[in-house]
Amino acid sequence: MKRKWMTAPYIIWMLLFTIIPLCIVLYFAFTDSVTGAFTFQNITGMADYAPIFLRSIWLSVIATVICLIIGYPVAYAISTCKPRTQKLLQLLIMLPMCLSFLLRTLAWVALLEDTGIINNLLTSIGLQPLPLIRNSGAMVLGMVYNYLPYMILPLYTAISKINPRLIEAAEDLGCNKRKVFSKVVLPLSLPGITSGITMVFVPAVSTFYISQKLGSPGTILVGDIIESQFKGAYNPNLGAAMSLVLMILIFICIGISNHFTKSDNEEEQLI
Repeated sequence: MKRKWMTAPYIIWMLLFTIIPLCIVLYFAFTDSVTGAFTFQNITGMADYAPIFLRSIWLSVIATVICLIIGYPVAYAISTCKPRTQKLLQLLIMLPMCLSFLLRTLAWVALLEDTGIINNLLTSIGLQPLPLIRNSGAMVLGMVYNYLPYMILPLYTAISKINPRLIEAAEDLGCNKRKVFSKVVLPLSLPGITSGITMVFVPAVSTFYISQKLGSPGTILVGDIIESQFKGAYNPNLGAAMSLVLMILIFICIGISNHFTKSDNEEEQLI
């Protein structure tokens, strides 16, 4: 009985900051902004924003894949270092996260803008300035920079927990480094890959400040539309409906990722 009472603070927290807000979103998503009557108009109106949803998902997938490609070798390299070096490298990875998200994004604006540091450097050596900002590439760069630590840290945790004896056993059985990685390290690090993908994709697909500062009016994301419905258009019902649809899409993407990870784990257990 005492153990059940110990969960009370967590249940209250979930009720106040998860369940009740979700109920409010559901209420606004299925009610009219004028009369407050029940309606599906907010949901059916999502078809007009389908290209924006697809663009948001596509750019987020690209950013997540880039983070995985960069983050996995970094996490693996950190896990092979001495314990003191590992702590130092972890600190260096987490250090940018101590700065404000806004400041980190504005720093890239100062670097990439038409009169920024990079283009000024190119102009000084006689080259033409490049269109480095207000495009999809700049937005993906901003996502990768801001969310890369969220990929590295789960991967490092998963890889560092791999028992070295399993690697030694594979090498004793004649596996080269490539087979050791593909048959032992990679399968055992799949939970870290799944966690990293989730932690990068979820904030990337719902971001709005990065697209506002590094993108253009033609590259707006769904997060920008949701923000505009609450701050500019004053239509919280449509904004809530878009938030609900975005949440469902995120759950679907996470479910697909977990399904493939579960299938791979089952195959490894059978082997």
